[in-house]
Amino acid sequence: MHDFSNQVVLITGASRGIGRKVAEEFASRGAYVVMTSRSQAHIEAAAQEIREKGGEALAAVMDVGQPDQVQSALSGIGENVEKVDILVNNAGVARDNLILRMKEEEWAQVLRTNLDGLFYVTRQVVAGMVRQRYGRVINITSVVAQTGNPGQVNYASSKAGIIGFTKALAREVASRNITVNAIAPGWIETDMTAEMRPKMKEELRKNIPLKRLGSVEDVAHGVLFLASKEAGYVTGHVLNINGGMYM
Repeated sequence: MHDFSNQVVLITGASRGIGRKVAEEFASRGAYVVMTSRSQAHIEAAAQEIREKGGEALAAVMDVGQPDQVQSALSGIGENVEKVDILVNNAGVARDNLILRMKEEEWAQVLRTNLDGLFYVTRQVVAGMVRQRYGRVINITSVVAQTGNPGQVNYASSKAGIIGFTKALAREVASRNITVNAIAPGWIETDMTAEMRPKMKEELRKNIPLKRLGSVEDVAHGVLFLASKEAGYVTGHVLNINGGMYM
């Protein structure tokens, strides 16, 4: 079991799904987790649940796509923690549509949150990592960045951008003992997939070599590995957690 005692982990999009499970797993291993979301009620409830289980968690409201809000939120977080050792960029949105029907705002909103938000948060947090000469950055991308998917040119573009961002930043900060990696989940059991029709989910399973959708635990365990000391020689890597959908 990885030990993250005395380490601070910042997780964006942490009120539910993958982000929430990542926060729970880090907290259960001794980390102080800072959880952000656009919803005050949702993120505070998630943090409170961790605290009730004996973990340490701080909730903060932050829309990653708004640079002024990012700066303000991170400044507030800095009043409570002296450093951030691990950053998990998980916040993201999807606004699916075929390109001939896609509105400019559907394109812009997805790129603003998924890619611009990654830039705004990482730029500020990595500055502290450079000063302390240590850090782990884990970016959540998607299998559709590698395979494409009809109706998701905006989402796939943003997630493919995350891969390029990851590799470029990994080269920039490696000399400061900072690793930068990405995780590309496939179809994961979340609130979104729970709303799918059973027939659609069965079709998805047929196209996955392991014949099941992934779990949030599957993704969280990948994040824990990339954040651990055991992964200290891994950087610029994209870890596929997709059941074999893309190899």
